[in-house]
Amino acid sequence: MNDPLNIAREVIVQEIAGLEALKVSLGADFEAAIDLLSAVNGRIIVTGMGKSGHVARKIAATFSSTGAPAIFVHPAEASHGDLGMISKDDVILALSKSGETAELGDILAYAARFSIPITAITADAGSALAKSANVALILPDADEACGQTFAPTTSTTMMLALGDALAVAQLRQRGFTAGDFQGFHPGGKLGAALRRASDLMHGEDRLPLCGPNASVTDVIDAISKGGFGCVGIVDDTGLLQGIITDGDIRRHVSNAIENKTAAEIMTKNPRTAEANTLAGDILGFMSETKITALFVIKDNKPIGIVHVHDCLSVGVI
Repeated sequence: MNDPLNIAREVIVQEIAGLEALKVSLGADFEAAIDLLSAVNGRIIVTGMGKSGHVARKIAATFSSTGAPAIFVHPAEASHGDLGMISKDDVILALSKSGETAELGDILAYAARFSIPITAITADAGSALAKSANVALILPDADEACGQTFAPTTSTTMMLALGDALAVAQLRQRGFTAGDFQGFHPGGKLGAALRRASDLMHGEDRLPLCGPNASVTDVIDAISKGGFGCVGIVDDTGLLQGIITDGDIRRHVSNAIENKTAAEIMTKNPRTAEANTLAGDILGFMSETKITALFVIKDNKPIGIVHVHDCLSVGVI
């Protein structure tokens, strides 16, 4: 029973059981909590002590990154001046397994004094925290994964999952999009994947374009000068009719290609992107179809082009 792998699996099984119980326990109180958090004009003040405090910090960060302004307030520091960080327009999300954390007392009293609404996450429906809250989310009865010491394990996992559930439910209710999310995550691989085509594309001055009656010689010249491995075929009004890649040229070499026009060898109705298409989607399509460049269009007219190297160079994966 002292095998580390078996112990690890037992811990995970125990915590999964807690999450399953949490899923079943969700009901009207969760919906009420979403309504309370969504109605706030100020910020979501997330607080908790000890392990609950660590979870609270992460929940606050998740809310903020998904467009719901939130901060963590340490309950002990609140008693020494940080209560001033909490305004009448805020809402409090307080975490405590027992619901009797002494350090939360001043925050609860402050909230009552100024009619600041409270959502509680606790395991005891009869606790001081639950009774002080406008909405109490009660964690189901579940054994801690560390049975010998009863250290917060399963309970904090449930708190963390419940915080994620609140944040995701709220953002979907607000219609928060991946594009909105990118605004809060400009850095790293996530930020890169959430950039838009307009952030990466080369503009109209770099577009490799030919008319449908262009000769193959002109097409090859445009591909070579453009440096993107392709050329867009546009009609007299500037509408994109097709695309020719250097691979298309090679495939037509044995078919009297010198006597053909661009319209005869082009791929019609090529896949394109809009200016707001996410970079991650662009790279995913390129990988799937094994192409290296994609025209960006507006009203079916090319306004830019994105090469696979443009995605990779900013960290899109």
